[in-house]
Amino acid sequence: MSSSRVTQVTWPMFRVVVGLLFASHGLASLFGLFGGGAGGGAVPVGAWPGWYAAVIQLASGILVLLGLLTRPAAILASGSMAYAYFVVHQPDGLLPVENGGVSAALYAWTFLLIAAFGAGHFSLDALIGRRREPAAAAV
Repeated sequence: MSSSRVTQVTWPMFRVVVGLLFASHGLASLFGLFGGGAGGGAVPVGAWPGWYAAVIQLASGILVLLGLLTRPAAILASGSMAYAYFVVHQPDGLLPVENGGVSAALYAWTFLLIAAFGAGHFSLDALIGRRREPAAAAV
């Protein structure tokens, strides 16, 4: 099996897993699932920044998982995690391992990578693109 064929399969799998994990954070914070958010329960509706971060996590996680509007969703997710790192974690120490910001830093860079490389072959973005090609060729 060639390297490009392996990449065609593993990249979408990576995207799906990351999207699922990120959406799970949103579900935990919004609805108290899986043990709840940072405080152990659901974040109160409208609470800044936790509730808004949870909405971004759930929505962008689902979009990245599906591979739909992947690049904009990944940019939004990356930015929200960069904000979380620098505003919430950075004041507690210089390095992520000191300040509890390892997850935020990893998610920020992971979503930036997904935004740069796109959804991959097995995604709704790719399906929509393939359906547009015959229509564009007919015009």
